[in-house]
Amino acid sequence: MNNLNDPPRWNIQPDPGGREGAAGDGNQWNYALLVPMLGLAAFRWIWTRESQTEIQRVKAQYDKDVSTIKSEMEARFRDTLIESRRAVAALELDLEKERQRVKGYQQALVSHTQHLIQERKQLDKEREALTDEKQRLVKSGAAGAALHDALDKEKGWYQRAMAALKELEGMLVERQNAYCSVIQPREQRLEMEKNILLKVVKDPAVAELDLESDLRDIFKRDKHCADLLNMDKRKNGSLMWVYLKYWQLQITVQKHKRAEEAISDGRIQSHPK
Repeated sequence: MNNLNDPPRWNIQPDPGGREGAAGDGNQWNYALLVPMLGLAAFRWIWTRESQTEIQRVKAQYDKDVSTIKSEMEARFRDTLIESRRAVAALELDLEKERQRVKGYQQALVSHTQHLIQERKQLDKEREALTDEKQRLVKSGAAGAALHDALDKEKGWYQRAMAALKELEGMLVERQNAYCSVIQPREQRLEMEKNILLKVVKDPAVAELDLESDLRDIFKRDKHCADLLNMDKRKNGSLMWVYLKYWQLQITVQKHKRAEEAISDGRIQSHPK
């Protein structure tokens, strides 16, 4: 029977030859494999340590780069924010200046319009007084006939003056439309204003009314424009329409004054009945 406690080459037997016979036995391979394994372990330990060092270095550089970029972005954001606040403050200042300027213009326009309305009322009173005087003179016989003749003489001037005023009204409408237009150039409007001033100076029908200063006042102060969708040019302007009515009254009053001057100077003779 086989000895189960001593199967052939199953159990490791003690070295019968001692240290001297070990070189010819299989145990020598254990020492041969130990050296590469130790070298591999050492290499792995070194590689792991170097890898950890590299990882720490890259991580530190990454954190540094992120911190630098963050600082630069924060600085740029602060600069942009400061510039934006400065721009907003400047715009608010300009807006307040424009509001004050518009407010001052509106107050001046209201005051000027009220002044013109008062003058118009005064002209209405003068016209009524002249009408009453005309009626009185008509009833007085010869003087009434003289006044009637004088008014007939001035009828031609009156019609020419009203026609010139009507033409001037059309020119002012076109000028105001050019002022309100976002397409027409400023130079074109200035040329219109120049032509209007030349007309009132050279046209004898309205030259004696001295409209130049009134027109310059319109060019300077009348900034009223209808809404952008407006197609009616006559809805533009505000002060110019007050002046036009004022000029009509001026022409009517001037007609009677010219007639009275003609009678006073003896150009119109009164003939008793």
